[in-house]
Amino acid sequence: MEYIGIIVGACAILLIVAALFAIVRATGNRGINLDTMEGHEFEYYCAELLRKRGFEEVEVTPGSKDYGVDILAEKDGVSYAIQCKRYAAPVGVKAIQEAYAGRDYYDKMVGVVLTNQYFTKPAVEAAKKLKILMWDGGYLEEMMEEVE
Repeated sequence: MEYIGIIVGACAILLIVAALFAIVRATGNRGINLDTMEGHEFEYYCAELLRKRGFEEVEVTPGSKDYGVDILAEKDGVSYAIQCKRYAAPVGVKAIQEAYAGRDYYDKMVGVVLTNQYFTKPAVEAAKKLKILMWDGGYLEEMMEEVE
């Protein structure tokens, strides 16, 4: 009988630890929950994250008529046109096309799609063909950890 109490207590502790881990994972670093951000809020958050990582001349484009790009930035002499996508599902080809068009419109060297999610297989194929960088949710988490 004594062992049952110990087992129940150990299980309760494991459940609490698992719940805490899930909360930290869902909220990301410093209590930031990217999944609940509004689109424009996500863009400004990403712009600030880029600044903290050494990007210069970081500019969030206007909410409309942005020609497929949300952030313009430079780092180490390379200019970037970045399309931000805060989605609840994997990012598709349309975002890649937007970054491609925006890169050329703003005459930048590199086009990027930055997302809290991952990419569909067709999006990956299109990005390779159009030479668009894909910064997925895993990469975004790495960037967040780096600036802590």
